[in-house]
Amino acid sequence: MNDRPPLPPFTRETAARKVQAAEDAWNTRDPHKVSLAYSPDSVWRNRDTFVTGRAEIVAFLTAKWEREREYALRKDLWAFDGNRIAVRFQYECRDADGQCWRSYGNELWEFDEHGLMTRREASINDVAIQDAQRRIRGPRPETERGLSFPVA
Repeated sequence: MNDRPPLPPFTRETAARKVQAAEDAWNTRDPHKVSLAYSPDSVWRNRDTFVTGRAEIVAFLTAKWEREREYALRKDLWAFDGNRIAVRFQYECRDADGQCWRSYGNELWEFDEHGLMTRREASINDVAIQDAQRRIRGPRPETERGLSFPVA
């Protein structure tokens, strides 16, 4: 098994790097690439959906990004301890009807000794917004890395 640094136990610096790496990967919208950050038997709760293993992660993300067009994400380190990290996040997208959405959420992550995520629990709320209200339009520019984002 290959290691996926940074490895636990996390420091503030390594937890922040792990969060930024996750944000960067998800912003590729490449389900196969994203799935490699998770253990082969990783368990997820995403809203009301339960997913187990990389194949189900790929299927879930493929369907997600077919529905959520122009998807762009920001993650923010909230807390960390040992092999666990908590994040808050916001993402924006457009649905098939052209409606824009901002989704607010929190995730709890747990990692194995190789730095692979074994558990992900996500709680997410969606708010309809106008296109002019969008503030996330693609991957985070280098100049914004490490900066927090507004609550509302």
